[in-house]
Amino acid sequence: MDYKLPERKEISNKGTYGRVLNFAGSDYMPGAAYLSSVSTLKIGCGYCFLCSTDRVIDIVASQTHNIVFLPHSRLLDNLESYDVVEAGCGLSQGEEYKSLFVKLLCSLNKNTPLLIDADGLNIISQNPDIFLKQNLKNVVFTPHPGEAARLLGCSLDDILSDIKGCSERISQKYNCVTVLKTHKTIVTTSDGKFYENTTGNNSMAKAGSGDVLAGMITGLIAQGKDIFEASCLGVYLHGLCGDLAKEKLTAYSVMAEDLVSFIPYAIQNLLSKTIQ
Repeated sequence: MDYKLPERKEISNKGTYGRVLNFAGSDYMPGAAYLSSVSTLKIGCGYCFLCSTDRVIDIVASQTHNIVFLPHSRLLDNLESYDVVEAGCGLSQGEEYKSLFVKLLCSLNKNTPLLIDADGLNIISQNPDIFLKQNLKNVVFTPHPGEAARLLGCSLDDILSDIKGCSERISQKYNCVTVLKTHKTIVTTSDGKFYENTTGNNSMAKAGSGDVLAGMITGLIAQGKDIFEASCLGVYLHGLCGDLAKEKLTAYSVMAEDLVSFIPYAIQNLLSKTIQ
């Protein structure tokens, strides 16, 4: 696995490092919108546009001044201007969200990189054809085992007894890169590429950790990384954030927002190994 970070150019601007559209959050899950947005920026992305409800926008705006906000009515505006789209974190499965999510799938250019997490995956699992008929080419799914079971229409035990095989089945069924999040997160593709992560620990078993991972992978894609390489590198750095946070905060006290705070230290750790 090549752990090379995206290049930072001496002569550059915020547009150089990509524009992310993040369709995330619902009135009762604003934290997912926050975590999945700020992590894209912390990993190096130039712009993050968060499309969400008015309540979520108000809450997230009170926590950070680094995100551009869009109401739901502007979700489909200028889709061609984004380098990558992230959808599903904390979205909920209400009818309004489902309708907007399907409209987004139908409106995207087939080659636009797209990462789908959480309720985006749950919506697809209820009707796979709404995704499959779009024939999208550069898609990352980031399910936990329960979401993976729903995507395949099998039991949780089936997933846990054959994690690699089930991840490969998701990749083949949906023609996507699959990041199956377990105690040893794995990444698979429809053409047989495979990566098993070596970082991370049980301190990361907290709500919101997956939102941070989704944002990190999306931010790496925005900077030009291939979707498989971005997924592998994102998983590695995400786990490394957990390892560094556990060392400082103990396994009990690490929260998802701590993972965001430790992204710079994980990058620094990786850069020091690269230089050596």
